[in-house]
Amino acid sequence: MVRGTVVLPNGLGKSKKVLVIASGDKIREALEAGADLVGGDEMVAKIQNENWTDFDAVIATPDMMRGVGKLGKVLGPRGLMPNPKTGTVTTDVATAVREVKAGKVEFRVDKTGVIHVPFGKVSFDATKLVENATTLLNAVIKAKPSAAKGKYVQSVTVCSTMGPGVSLDVAPFNAKAV
Repeated sequence: MVRGTVVLPNGLGKSKKVLVIASGDKIREALEAGADLVGGDEMVAKIQNENWTDFDAVIATPDMMRGVGKLGKVLGPRGLMPNPKTGTVTTDVATAVREVKAGKVEFRVDKTGVIHVPFGKVSFDATKLVENATTLLNAVIKAKPSAAKGKYVQSVTVCSTMGPGVSLDVAPFNAKAV
């Protein structure tokens, strides 16, 4: 299973609404870093009781995970559940908030071996799209398990939300992976 996160050099073209669930000084740190919503157990209760999900990312401190763990049924299906592997469960909330705001994307392989991940907008100029795509592909290749043999990236197709797909040449990336 290949999964990971990468901060895109040119972001995604939209700002994310970040919720930080923390306690003590970490609340102040999160606010200073630019978090939109910050709280502790009261946020956990609001999500649990009201099914409230008016945010795009959740960052939690390890000490708050006991309460956040109860939110798995609400946050899990929406892909919002904090996870140490993706850097959303951390004691360094300021860095995590800045990364999410800067355009951090999460990628993971689905059961058919495909990765779906946004890396820009149609309105971006070509150089920004190429930089973001290259950064993303390099991160996917870096996450390659050591047991994987042969040609790792079979194909790459880029498309807008409802547009036709355009195939890319992946030979340079496979050459780097060897």
